[in-house]
Amino acid sequence: MVKKILPWIVFSVLFAFLIIGFAMKGSMNNYLSRMMKEHASPELLISGEILIDSLYNYSKNGLSYEITFLEFGAKGCSACKRMESVLEEISTKYPSRVNVKFINILLPENQVLMKYYGIATIPTQVLLDKGRNVFFRNTGYYSTEEMEKEFAFSKK
Repeated sequence: MVKKILPWIVFSVLFAFLIIGFAMKGSMNNYLSRMMKEHASPELLISGEILIDSLYNYSKNGLSYEITFLEFGAKGCSACKRMESVLEEISTKYPSRVNVKFINILLPENQVLMKYYGIATIPTQVLLDKGRNVFFRNTGYYSTEEMEKEFAFSKK
C-alpha cells in the first residue's frame, strides 16, 4: 500500500514546489537583483554611476533623447532573440526620442552595467528618463505595445 501511495506523494510535493516557484519568480528575481547590487564593490558602483551619467544623462550631455531603453541579454538566448524585434520597432518608431541599447552581458566590458543594475535574469529591460533615473524595469519578454505604454511621452 505504501509503495503505491509514496510515488504520488512525492509527485504532488514536487508539483507544488514547481507551482510555488513560478508564482514567486518575480520576487525571487528582485531578491537576487538586490543581492547583486549589495555585493557590488563601492568602486564598481562609482564607475557604473560615472558611466551611466556620461552616456545617458541627456540633461547634462546635451543629447535630445527623452528615454533610454537598455536591453540586457545575450546572443543565443531564445527570449532575448524575441526581444530583438521589439528593439528594432522601438528604435525605428522613435529614433530621436528613445535611445535603444542592447547590452550583451557575456562581454567583459558590459559587466559593470550588469552589476550596477543588479541584472540576475535575462532578458531584462530597464527604462531611464532624460536624467538617467530608472522609471521602469521588467524581466522576460515585453512586447512593443506594452513597452510603448511605459514611455512617459506616450502618457501625455
